[in-house]
Amino acid sequence: MKIAIYEKRPYETDVIDLYRKKYNIDFVETDEILDDKSVVLSEGCDAVSTLGFSQLDKSLLDRIKLNGVKYVSTRTIGYNHFDVNYAKSIGLKLSNVTYAPNGVADFTVMLMLISIRKYKPAMWRQNVNDYTLNGLMGKEMRKMTVGVIGTGRIGATVIENLSGFGCKILAYDMFKNNKIIEKAQYVDMDFLLKNSDIITIHVPLTPANKEIINKNTINKMKKGVIIINTARSELMNIKDLTEGIETEQIGALALDVFENENEIYHHYLSTDIIKNRDMAYLRQFPNVILTQHMAFFTDSAAEEMITNSIENIISFSKTGTCPNEL
Repeated sequence: MKIAIYEKRPYETDVIDLYRKKYNIDFVETDEILDDKSVVLSEGCDAVSTLGFSQLDKSLLDRIKLNGVKYVSTRTIGYNHFDVNYAKSIGLKLSNVTYAPNGVADFTVMLMLISIRKYKPAMWRQNVNDYTLNGLMGKEMRKMTVGVIGTGRIGATVIENLSGFGCKILAYDMFKNNKIIEKAQYVDMDFLLKNSDIITIHVPLTPANKEIINKNTINKMKKGVIIINTARSELMNIKDLTEGIETEQIGALALDVFENENEIYHHYLSTDIIKNRDMAYLRQFPNVILTQHMAFFTDSAAEEMITNSIENIISFSKTGTCPNEL
């Protein structure tokens, strides 16, 4: 079997080497995204594995199919970078991965805490030996109401984490998760928006929920609401978020994902001009925290992602399916 690994990261080397020896797999490895130029590397491969920056549209799917690829695996939970329906229509088998939700859930709660305790401006002051407290008064989680949109594996784990803080937890999902029913109160979306001090989003990106955080929904929220997003940037309208910060309708914003982050996040750009104006503008505010799409990035999750992706491909080749088939 021959597998092309795109967007290969140094920390994935040990797992790839292990599978090379264990199953005698021929790996083609590149740190490039899968695109019109790099697609040539997939010639003669049975499968390709990518991360989330490779955008597999109809044209690119046709190319890899022509190259002999039968299986496509993304080393991410989200798969909105694939045209899934078209891939299936031309006979490609696709899969995503699963990994423990704890890393993203822990990171989400961390963003809540550093937002309510105003750590960003505190850190700025400390760097210039300013140890004053004016403007740094924070809030306590136990006196706040947290709204969790989406109660799948990650959202449910966020709720588990929050249950120890003594805060009130509201939840919204089309399907109730019985595991957290005693820790959170399920409500409709409007009730959650109007009554939450903190709102955190944990739903997959679909056409139905694209930009669910927009001017209309923001205006329904409490003035000074704190919004957290460790899911997908397209769940939010960035222009409306910016207006919310400028008008102080939004009290704090913490984003691990950002619109048009490709070619920025996970790249070394210290001497470059960042051409994403929305990102450059928003990051200046003391109450806006931007992290570089790293909520998932723990040693355990990174190992699970590459392992799961390769195992999916092996299962496809042996049985025609896999546990994470899309």
